[in-house]
Amino acid sequence: MPLLSIEPPLLNSANPWCSTREDLEALYLCPNTGAVTTRTSLLHGFPHDDSIHQHAFFSTQSQTSTTAPDYTISGKEYPASLNTLGYSPTPLDTYLTWIEQIVTASPNAKPKPFVVSVTGSPQHVAECYTRVAALAARLHIPLAVEVNLSCPNIANKPPPAYSRDALKEYLDALKDIPRTVPLGLKTPPYTYAGQFKTLIDTLRGAETQIDFLTATNTLGSCLVLGNEGARQYQPLLPSAAGTGIGGLAGEPLHPLALGNVATLRQMLNEHAGLHDIDIIGVGGVSDAAGFARMRAVGAKVVAVGTALGREGLPVFAKILQGPKTSKL
Repeated sequence: MPLLSIEPPLLNSANPWCSTREDLEALYLCPNTGAVTTRTSLLHGFPHDDSIHQHAFFSTQSQTSTTAPDYTISGKEYPASLNTLGYSPTPLDTYLTWIEQIVTASPNAKPKPFVVSVTGSPQHVAECYTRVAALAARLHIPLAVEVNLSCPNIANKPPPAYSRDALKEYLDALKDIPRTVPLGLKTPPYTYAGQFKTLIDTLRGAETQIDFLTATNTLGSCLVLGNEGARQYQPLLPSAAGTGIGGLAGEPLHPLALGNVATLRQMLNEHAGLHDIDIIGVGGVSDAAGFARMRAVGAKVVAVGTALGREGLPVFAKILQGPKTSKL
């Protein structure tokens, strides 16, 4: 089945700024989003630890970070982000309750799709899909399931979307479940041809039909060091492994994300069984030009992460409206 109708073709990605009910309601009521994505959740929640799981915005030129609060960072000085986050501590059922509350509390709002991002073991992901589908049937609102197989920050659990065997295990777990809502995979940044081929070959050989791909997640194995005082040359962020290594996003990810979307679109189009798979393009979009580039290389819709955390909801209007000109 096709990806949900999303108009305007702009939404948030699964990220820290769609964690709470208040976050989701604000995104739902925002006139410049065509859909809302939830933060990636598990059946029973993720063991989040504020002392370990963190994020920061930084300058790619000076390698300095900012202490300004989220949603208050304008301009181009801190366009990148690094995070050592895992998934949401909030269980899936709570997100489904929030979605129902938000939709029923806004009867005059145009129904807006929700993309429910989930992860966990293959069996848990299958159960997640079943629960989302049950809500969609009861509320008659457009929902989709995004299976996040690409977080780089989970200790001893490499992103499954890099592995044919791991991918197949997830697809096999989903193959016998009645399909009533669109199903997608969130992929990691692929950096060489063999990784793309692994994904495409696995999708071609699977009995489970995927409806969309979300490309791409953050780039793992990245490190930002402090540049002054006692923190000079020390990791900017803590991490579960104690190394400060985490996932890179924002402006420096943009060229790689474009390359992933372009390559995936081309490869999907080459196979009759895959050419109907849509792509949600994610990575470094913060303005109209970035949005246009994503669409040009094959993204049906575009999602925003770091820029939302930096600028807040006004970033969506900025992306859709483009630069404003004034007459002197």
